[in-house]
Amino acid sequence: MRTAYNPDQIRTAEAALMAGLPAGTLMQRAAAGLAVVCARLLTGAHGRVYGSRVTVLTGSGDNGGDALYAGARLARRGARVVAVLAGSRTHEDGLAALLAAGGRAVAFTEEALDLVGDADLVLDGLVGIGGGGALREPYGTLASATADTPALVVAVDVPSGVDSGTGLVAGPAVKAHLTVTFGAYKTGLFVDPGATHAGTVELVDIGLRPHLPEPDVVAPADGDVAAMLPRPAAESDKYRRGVVGIAAGSDTYTGAAVLSAGGAVRAGAGMVRFASSAEPVRLVRARWPEVVTTVLDTSSGVSLDAIGRVQAWVVGPGLGTGPEAHTVARAVLSAEVPVLVDADGLTIVAADRALLHRTAPTLITPHAGELSRLLGVPREQIEARRLEHVRRAAEELGVTVLLKGSTTLIAETGLPVRAITTGTPWLATGGTGDVLSGIAGALLAGGLGPYDAASCAAHVHGLAARVAARGGAAGGRGEAPIAALDVAEALPAALRML
Repeated sequence: MRTAYNPDQIRTAEAALMAGLPAGTLMQRAAAGLAVVCARLLTGAHGRVYGSRVTVLTGSGDNGGDALYAGARLARRGARVVAVLAGSRTHEDGLAALLAAGGRAVAFTEEALDLVGDADLVLDGLVGIGGGGALREPYGTLASATADTPALVVAVDVPSGVDSGTGLVAGPAVKAHLTVTFGAYKTGLFVDPGATHAGTVELVDIGLRPHLPEPDVVAPADGDVAAMLPRPAAESDKYRRGVVGIAAGSDTYTGAAVLSAGGAVRAGAGMVRFASSAEPVRLVRARWPEVVTTVLDTSSGVSLDAIGRVQAWVVGPGLGTGPEAHTVARAVLSAEVPVLVDADGLTIVAADRALLHRTAPTLITPHAGELSRLLGVPREQIEARRLEHVRRAAEELGVTVLLKGSTTLIAETGLPVRAITTGTPWLATGGTGDVLSGIAGALLAGGLGPYDAASCAAHVHGLAARVAARGGAAGGRGEAPIAALDVAEALPAALRML
């Protein structure tokens, strides 16, 4: 697991480490690692460091010192380094090192913006983990200028303008190609919108790990997910592998039925039982003949007994929100097995939150709009403060929450939030959430708890989307548009990757 920490946790750990080291040791370690990464990027892009144009944006704090010392190391390798001094003060020793190495320094002026546009590499050392709220000037102007430069943009520790503890972006912010972070990952680097600004994140070890507490956020890697996934053994049969029930689809929304069932089938459920009205049942039976189907009669209530025994339920995708759909949702949520609630099911429980008062585990999988209805909070606030609201939802609703987005967050009370970063922007298309619900439902039925099932499902879902977008070539570079069914079909390849 990649573990991330909030600013208070980082400061406490740094203080404990620095107490036993000579002054300035941590900054030199950070600068050395930063310079190595920058040199590698310049060599990859231009074939050399010598002669490359490097612009260092420096603020008043230690972040600026890290950047200046790294700039000095690059200057000693022949780079043409100029520092734009944007703060009310400058790290004096770092500036002296840069000048001694042959670098230059200029005060911020409008003309200094040309140095951002003309550089091969821009090093953002304006604001570190102590920054919060909108950037003041001239930091905001410089941050905006990095969006238009053809240069490689490297952020020091966190991109300036990104709240390192929450991922909040309150105004102009640097959008980096790569962020070099020191000692430990910062929470805001894993949580959108901050994660989008961070680009690729590379960790430089400065010796902090022995002093770190329990993490604030964790991001599972492939190996972590592989270790959690259920695997069939020699004695397994379809029942031991897990039977998932899916109540989804309607005569209006038939596609959600096919997609959620497909997600469960391709994710390895031992058996999928599907229940809905006649038309979704017909289409699921035609597309997925291995699924056991039941036509529900909601005219006099719904009994799940005729459907057969299941180890977990998925309810909601394409179900509709009328009285009949409410009857189905109530019946499923009354079952004494884990239940995943998605899509229309979330609209139903938002209007009747008492349906979530159950003893068996519950997993909900909203996007920001659906969570806004559940919490009574504007969607814009949720998108800006995703970490805060996913935690609040888990606590307030008493469920496990998977908040969908370009970085998916999973929250369960008493556990660190998990951030899933395997997705691709091509997942932003209709029906992919239905596939995700089927995957997670299969994993719930296979014996995983909601926290692990949600984490594994989101991770695999993202990998499958990448495989599909690359035409089945997991290692390919180019990506193309995909449809939701492509993601379901790519699940076996994604699972083989793990």
